[in-house]
Amino acid sequence: MKYVLILCDGMADEPIAELGNKTPLEYAKTPNMDKLALKSAIGMAKTIPDGMKPGSDTANLAVLGYNPEKYYTGRSPLEALSIGAPMEDSDIAIRCNIVTLSEDEDSYEERTIIDHSSGEISTEDAGVLLDAVKKELENDIYQFWLGTSYRHCMIWKNGQVTEMTPPHDILGKCIGDYLPEDRMLHEMMKKSYDILNHHPINEERAKKGLNKANSLWFWGAGTKPVLDSFEGKFGKKGVMISAVDLLKGIAVGADMTNIVVDGADGTLETNYEGKADAAIKALLEDGFDFAYVHIEAPDEMGHQGSVERKIKAIENIDARILSRVIEKMDASGEDYRLIVLPDHPTPICTRTHSSEPIPYMLYDSTKVSDHDWHYNEKEAKASGSYLEDGYKLMNIFLGE
Repeated sequence: MKYVLILCDGMADEPIAELGNKTPLEYAKTPNMDKLALKSAIGMAKTIPDGMKPGSDTANLAVLGYNPEKYYTGRSPLEALSIGAPMEDSDIAIRCNIVTLSEDEDSYEERTIIDHSSGEISTEDAGVLLDAVKKELENDIYQFWLGTSYRHCMIWKNGQVTEMTPPHDILGKCIGDYLPEDRMLHEMMKKSYDILNHHPINEERAKKGLNKANSLWFWGAGTKPVLDSFEGKFGKKGVMISAVDLLKGIAVGADMTNIVVDGADGTLETNYEGKADAAIKALLEDGFDFAYVHIEAPDEMGHQGSVERKIKAIENIDARILSRVIEKMDASGEDYRLIVLPDHPTPICTRTHSSEPIPYMLYDSTKVSDHDWHYNEKEAKASGSYLEDGYKLMNIFLGE
């Protein structure tokens, strides 16, 4: 038996008036999901435990079968694992976004956060900007590490976990009330604006009508993580296919193999076919039992507040990943299970994550079933199947 998990980050949503009170998933043209649903179990699962924030870190740990209340130590430490940033037990890892702030105000604290991703800046340009920051701000205590696109990491030697706000939670808001209480972190963010706002790369971006990448934003602090091996925990040899450092870091911590796909970049234009083909190759040629295929695009479109682009992301997953996986797995003659689900909702109306339960669809090629339903939030709720401890869904999926 082979196992494929297709994680559609942030895909779940709320009904939207302009879509006839349907969600993007309900509205999107998803013939492959519709066909699969007729032969699948659908339901709802709660991936965010009560009292925990609805981050992709917490949610993806739960989806992968790790109880966040036991294993979660912060988002950035997982990303640090991915990019090879060394951590001592006393160190703190901090997520370091390069964001777009407004420019017209008199002080840094009065500025507004416009874009948490700086227009999905390229890793190449972000690397040049981060180097400029490092020359001015890096020392023996604070060290910066390049990640992917706008997502980077800082290691704080002998630091302390401090509460900080994710930038995608305060889009369009004045930043003054959300800056770190730690004086040095606050000052570094403020100085980063002076370093970056008129950097040649940002001047050129402005000429092209692109959002400047003009400030660091710190959040997601945490301590060195310790995860059990996925293979030791579930008896399956697994691969992770993702463009996002967080997911790659979870895989490193869980002793899974990371597969890098050319052109996979976490955007709407990611290499969907390449991700599907990588999963198929891992399962059918390279001896792996389990493939976790993570697609960031629906979440990014939710943060952008773009209904049209979120629908397009969902349709791309259906047409360019799911169809390809089903076709090749069926042709192989190999028995397999496939599950499609988001990690958390990212509603268009709020442009940030929520803690609401997520819909899942679980297909088993060895079972004969006949249902009259579609895969979406409404019908998954109506199914009556609900899992309070979402991290236990992995055991169900793997038949444990």
